[in-house]
Amino acid sequence: MEEKEKSDFIRDIINDDLKTNKFQRRVHTRFPPEPNGYLHIGHAKSICLNAGIAKDFQGKFNLRFDDTNPSKEEQEYVDSIIEDVKWLGGNFEDRLFYASDYFEQMYNFAVTLIKKGKAFVCDLNADEMRLTRGTLTEPGKESPYRNRSAEENLDLFARMKNGEYSNGTKTLRAKIDMMSPNINLRDPVMYRIVHDEHHRQGNTWCVYPTYDWAHGIEDSIEKITHSICTLEFENHRPLYDWYLNELEVYHPQQIEFARLNLSFTVLSKRKLLKLVEEKHVTGWDDPRMPTIAGFRRRGYTSASIINFCDMIGVAKRDSTIDVSLLEYSIREDLNKHSQRAMAVLNPLKLVLTNYPEGKTEDCHAVNNPEDEASGTRSVPFSRELFIDQDDFKEVPPPKYYRLSPGMEVRLKYAYIIKCESVVKDDQGNVIEVHCTYDPDTKSGMAGANRKVKATVHWISAAHAKDVEVRLYDRLFVKENPDETEEGKDFLSNLNSGSLQILKNCKVEPMLANAEAGQGFQFERTGYFSVDPKDSANGTPVFNRVVTLKDTWAKIEQKYR
Repeated sequence: MEEKEKSDFIRDIINDDLKTNKFQRRVHTRFPPEPNGYLHIGHAKSICLNAGIAKDFQGKFNLRFDDTNPSKEEQEYVDSIIEDVKWLGGNFEDRLFYASDYFEQMYNFAVTLIKKGKAFVCDLNADEMRLTRGTLTEPGKESPYRNRSAEENLDLFARMKNGEYSNGTKTLRAKIDMMSPNINLRDPVMYRIVHDEHHRQGNTWCVYPTYDWAHGIEDSIEKITHSICTLEFENHRPLYDWYLNELEVYHPQQIEFARLNLSFTVLSKRKLLKLVEEKHVTGWDDPRMPTIAGFRRRGYTSASIINFCDMIGVAKRDSTIDVSLLEYSIREDLNKHSQRAMAVLNPLKLVLTNYPEGKTEDCHAVNNPEDEASGTRSVPFSRELFIDQDDFKEVPPPKYYRLSPGMEVRLKYAYIIKCESVVKDDQGNVIEVHCTYDPDTKSGMAGANRKVKATVHWISAAHAKDVEVRLYDRLFVKENPDETEEGKDFLSNLNSGSLQILKNCKVEPMLANAEAGQGFQFERTGYFSVDPKDSANGTPVFNRVVTLKDTWAKIEQKYR
């Protein structure tokens, strides 16, 4: 293995380990999610880091589910996580594991510690245990059950396993040091009683390991070399080491890095679950959610998320990343690869009064100016068109160069037109714009290079297809959604305009056959993708992935 160009403090540690022949020059990482919710963008950072390191150093990468809490776990979450990891390029090959695969081994290891006098069964309930734990400045107090004999502890632990006791009545605790300045070492709980059906083990088990107990054992069994986790586990590392040292088993190295915090976003599973359960969103995969499934449904590409994770890098100190950087990453990727298309989201009828009735001609539109090989397509043009309502003002404001009475604009890929008159309804609203066109100004004709100050997009009315468009925006209006008035929670900062549904939008004919997940740049409007869930009836629903520019700049200034 050779050192790689990509560099961060974790890769520096691995390079040093390779030089000293630690772990026999192996690199083996893992991603250990709990199947109690959908993965979010913070998990994407961990997936990209662990899978990326394994790839960079020609090592191995495991996907392992930490399924040690049956009351909160579901197969739906397992399935979604597997899909997300694969989508982000996490190549775990056949190395798909579960903590529950090791329950018997974990139990036997716990028996080993009991026999060594390093673990005991405690009858204190959760509240009583909390009172004896101490504080950061005061030591804890030993449990009155701490000095039970190994024989008694073995008997009680077996009876716990056999289901003789109810939830919360007994725990198995490690016997370490109630005087330790590290609270995690003050006789932590290893097993608790849980009478719930497990999604894989059924009702086989009544005792379940805590994360701290299971984590190191799982890494050891799988021969992980570098156990990479987020900074909140830094103070847990001495416990990780203590368990493995006492068991005298293979010992990986735990390394901590800063988790991802994103502005205008919540990444707490508890808060995301609240959004789902209280129906502030339509589900875990709602395109406004920061879940990987939500991003994928909205139209984000895996490449853009991987690139975003590379851009923010790996640090040892927590910070908050501006969500604009994520939006920039998706724009950069979609700009290179998305086919252009014309769509009118708020249609206004336009009639070319001097264009022959019944005539249709083709205009040649560029598919992607960033990709010369993408070619062109034919777009039908006729006497009656649709333009966007924002592209016409009967009384234009200063510096308004789009269509207004007496003004000229170019119809993109077509002719220069001039507004001559309007038609209004009984309420005085403009419902139709009448224009004349200059027949010599189409591409390839004598007047093609005549300059006007604005270009607008359009759709032939006779050929237009009706579609639904959903304009998604940020879910929260404040940079830190947890900054609230007294007595309110993060939900008070929800953005009431985070979703706008537009019916009967007009699009060019080829978009009617767009496939689920296919992305486009609607010219002058934004990037859009076909919703893979709600387009199943044959009529595409288009989700706005991101705007063409950062339209939140002024809003952010307001809230700052």
